[in-house]
Amino acid sequence: MADRSIGAILSGLRHLSADQVERIVHLQREQNLRFGEAAVRLGFVSNDDVLYALSQQYHFPYSPEESRTASPELITQNHPFGPQAESFRAIRSQLMMRVFQESRERRALAVISPQAGDGKTYFAANLAVVLAQLGGRTLVVDADMRAGRLHDVFGVENRSGLSGILVGRTESKVIRQANGIPNLFVLPSGNPPPNPLELVERPAFGLLMKELVGKFDHVVVDTPAAASGSDGAVIASRCGAALLLARKDQSRVAELQDLLASLQQTSVAFAGVVYNEF
Repeated sequence: MADRSIGAILSGLRHLSADQVERIVHLQREQNLRFGEAAVRLGFVSNDDVLYALSQQYHFPYSPEESRTASPELITQNHPFGPQAESFRAIRSQLMMRVFQESRERRALAVISPQAGDGKTYFAANLAVVLAQLGGRTLVVDADMRAGRLHDVFGVENRSGLSGILVGRTESKVIRQANGIPNLFVLPSGNPPPNPLELVERPAFGLLMKELVGKFDHVVVDTPAAASGSDGAVIASRCGAALLLARKDQSRVAELQDLLASLQQTSVAFAGVVYNEF
């Protein structure tokens, strides 16, 4: 925990005067409140300011509302204490037991689903954020070389990425630091190739995944929809573990069964199904 007190962080954040601090302390003692609660009651800071101060004290990535630049899709970064973020943390807990146990062989987790629009990119991005919030080095890989979106979600360049690595181009700084999350890194998809399936079927992709799981504590991989081709199943087999995403009122049982059947023909560890209501 940081040495700075909540009062010191809030004072620096909102440039509180000595008189304002004195009034806060007086109300704090008078009504037996925390410093932040008293400051909010007096209108000197907001609840968001207090959450930011707590995040600084407990080393938890969080940005004040007025300085947020993250995509609205990153609800776990923009609203880390909301109900949706709590749902992602609950899923994270399950995955830490099923996939990311230290006693098990290191594996990456592929997020797969039947159709485009099921929410794979949204899910993979937010899962990566909550994994990074544990403190370990986390990498999210955009393996959807047909229509990758992770670079837009995280606001990173996509001039070079996974496709370039797989065709043997020497590219520097392909893995990029995500803004606002110290332990989170992004490997974008790169320029769309004409042969994405062939690229992930080649040995180079499997070797790359083994190298990445050796360098990062958690690796999450976004994939193309199964309707676009068999890329997702191939990617999952190279990652070692897969999580199936189903969308409310959209996913068909037959499609989910077909996708599961394709995984059963490989050695991939199936982590479970997540039901996306959004």
